[in-house]
Amino acid sequence: MTIWQAISPTVVAFLGLPTWETFKPFIVTGLALGGVYALSGVGMVVLYRTTGVLNLAFGAIGAFGALVAWELVNNYGWAEGPAFAVCILIGGVITLAYGVIFGPPLAARDPLVKSVATLGLLLILLGAMSWIWSDKARSLILPTSEHHFDVAQVGVNYTQVIGFGFGVLVTFGTAAFLRFTKLGTAMRALANDREITAALGVPVRRVEALAWLVSGLLAGAAGLLLSNLVGLDAVSLTFLVISSLAAALIARLRSLVVTFLAALAVGLVNALLTPILSLTEYRGMTPFVLAIAALLVLSRRRVISFSGAAGLAGGRG
Repeated sequence: MTIWQAISPTVVAFLGLPTWETFKPFIVTGLALGGVYALSGVGMVVLYRTTGVLNLAFGAIGAFGALVAWELVNNYGWAEGPAFAVCILIGGVITLAYGVIFGPPLAARDPLVKSVATLGLLLILLGAMSWIWSDKARSLILPTSEHHFDVAQVGVNYTQVIGFGFGVLVTFGTAAFLRFTKLGTAMRALANDREITAALGVPVRRVEALAWLVSGLLAGAAGLLLSNLVGLDAVSLTFLVISSLAAALIARLRSLVVTFLAALAVGLVNALLTPILSLTEYRGMTPFVLAIAALLVLSRRRVISFSGAAGLAGGRG
């Protein structure tokens, strides 16, 4: 037995921290949530890179789809599979409709204006959900949550596996698509210069419509998974977009891989704070703290690099 193994229980007891065994289930939860946050973050980054719109209504779109799926299953007798498919499709339809109607008039506006405009969609959806479904407690249980297996004596359900695995698949699949396909190249070109891209013969409206559609489908999928992982509540699901937004901002709305890693960090830190009673109430601050810290570090490095470059230029002069 090492010295650390001998004293660590005493240190943990002194600090009032839970034991390692207590933390293990929350690691699984954090990875699952991080995967879904990555899924949402990728949808937001791709849409922003293509259209210049940071969709702040992303969470509300997923929440609306999840509540429609709950309605179809519980009040209309639909089978779960078709209802879940409708949840995902609703996300695509809502965002596509918004992009087709409001995208062209706002195309030349500042990105801040375009992003703030999505708050109108958020408020409409939030109001509709409050009016139609009120605030009664609901639950939407995916069949995959009923099947478990053990990893290091920790129970893991298949919804958690899907949440993490889907995040990995979408992140790296989308990165490969943007890098190696003609359509992906066109989407990246739109992010750099819309007018030049249009002049080269790229069907800008169609490419942007595709970005809206894909982003909406990802919103629907994220809403479906999160409604099972954290609960089916319209307000909570709407504002969980903050975690995905933090991941996207840490990646500076550019790198999908960094977005994925940042989303995992947000999910893990958020989940691991849960068993620490003295810090549980501060879990909601996790996305903000991590985003601010990352942006401060990145800005500091940028200043240092600029200062170094200026010094080299002065030395050469």
